[in-house]
Amino acid sequence: MRTKSIFLLLLLAVMPLCVFSQSKSTFEIKNGHFYRNGKITPVLSGEMHYVRIPHQYWRHRLQMMKGMGLNTVATYVFWNLHEPEPGKWDFTGDKNLAEFIKTAGEEGMMVILRPGPYVCAEWEFGGYPWWLQNVKGMEIRRDNPEFLKYTKAYIDRLYKEVGSLQCTKGGPIVMVQCENEFGSYVAQRKDIPLEEHRAYNAKIKQQLADAGFNVPLFTSDGSWLFEGGATPGALPTANGESDIENLKKVVDQYHDGKGPYMVAEFYPGWLSHWAEPFPQIGASGIARQTEKYLQNDVSFNFYMVHGGTNFGFTSGANYDKKRDIQPDMTSYDYDAPISEAGWVTPKYDSIRNVIKKYVKYTIPEAPAPNPVIEIPSIQLNKVADVLAFAEKQKPVSSDTPLTFEQLNQGYGYVLYTRHFNQPISGTLEIPGLRDYAVVYVDGEQVGVLNRNTKTYSMEIEVPFNATLQILVENMGRINYGSEIVHNTKGIISPVQIAGKEIVGGWDMYQLSLIHI
Repeated sequence: MRTKSIFLLLLLAVMPLCVFSQSKSTFEIKNGHFYRNGKITPVLSGEMHYVRIPHQYWRHRLQMMKGMGLNTVATYVFWNLHEPEPGKWDFTGDKNLAEFIKTAGEEGMMVILRPGPYVCAEWEFGGYPWWLQNVKGMEIRRDNPEFLKYTKAYIDRLYKEVGSLQCTKGGPIVMVQCENEFGSYVAQRKDIPLEEHRAYNAKIKQQLADAGFNVPLFTSDGSWLFEGGATPGALPTANGESDIENLKKVVDQYHDGKGPYMVAEFYPGWLSHWAEPFPQIGASGIARQTEKYLQNDVSFNFYMVHGGTNFGFTSGANYDKKRDIQPDMTSYDYDAPISEAGWVTPKYDSIRNVIKKYVKYTIPEAPAPNPVIEIPSIQLNKVADVLAFAEKQKPVSSDTPLTFEQLNQGYGYVLYTRHFNQPISGTLEIPGLRDYAVVYVDGEQVGVLNRNTKTYSMEIEVPFNATLQILVENMGRINYGSEIVHNTKGIISPVQIAGKEIVGGWDMYQLSLIHI
């Protein structure tokens, strides 16, 4: 009896290991193809970001993707979301990345992880924590010891969360991306030697490997940017490439003369900035390009298949020659095949009909839409005095205006005030406004300054014994391009009236309102 009991205990101890081992799978890049468990398996993927969708809807949206014919979901990982303060980590609720990945696996989906540490994604600061800008000696996105110390801490912490969910350990993660669109940054930062760029890129790849990520690695860039963005040991993929011949030519050049061939960002829609028309891309053209990929053994990832919403202060921003900043909208609908609300669109149906012709597996019907409620008309009959609310806070005093970062504030608003014992008038100039300001004198609005329209000056008259109040909004840190290294917020330059710098007596009231 004793012998039988011991045997039973040993059996119970071993069984979980056996089950775990049997659940392991393989995903390989060999012979110019992707292989899943020894079978050639094209990657038909859609990008969907966990934090842009309430976690209660994750499963429904994944089922929507399956109903479109996709077998993979790709997601960026947002460093600033998970480390809002140095060393303070959050992977709960809508930030529970591991749960999102597990749910995808339960739905039979493979997962592509895109951890950055830079992600772009029209996301605040491209995914970097704002507080990095306060680290002495920090230079982001380059071969800088201080920066690499923090990227290593992030990657190591991320591995603790999701490392066990790699296919090599029984999970659904089949590929991990190294950095992100780094070739674009190389092209934009020609002031940095190419050798340094490549050294940095290689070190990020090594940090991923050292942490324990052991599934195939890849990079993603425009096909003309592989020289700066590709790195040895990672599959190069081409964003937005519609020319099959060129795709294969450039991948062959940087991948030992063979595939597999993948478009890691295939755009069925596009992003939206404030004060711009909503971009729309026709369903028929996207369906034709999808079929073209399928006919030529090209894997792809729809960016985005479902955009969702930029909740809170998570929207990023771009810039161009006409506007110093182009803030992204709260909506991240992206004109995607699955709408922001999670509904089927004509684009969804068009893509589904094409994919059905080429895959051997059965494509399920799209799940029923989640129920909605009718909200009666709401009358807004209360007004909050933001100035009075702000001035209830304890101010920070300084001879000159301080930035958000100097105030240890990432997001929201700061009210800058300055009392004048003597009258002053003339042109108010704030060339370092970041990003939008409503200007008051003794609580009465007198003007608006706006970085988006390059409106940095206005005429002003401050009477005797009056207070100048400047309420400044952070409209999202730049997420793409060389200007990402200039991302402090608030008032970052001297304030002048009639050509005179206003020094002394500044009070700053903080209104962060909500954390990212």
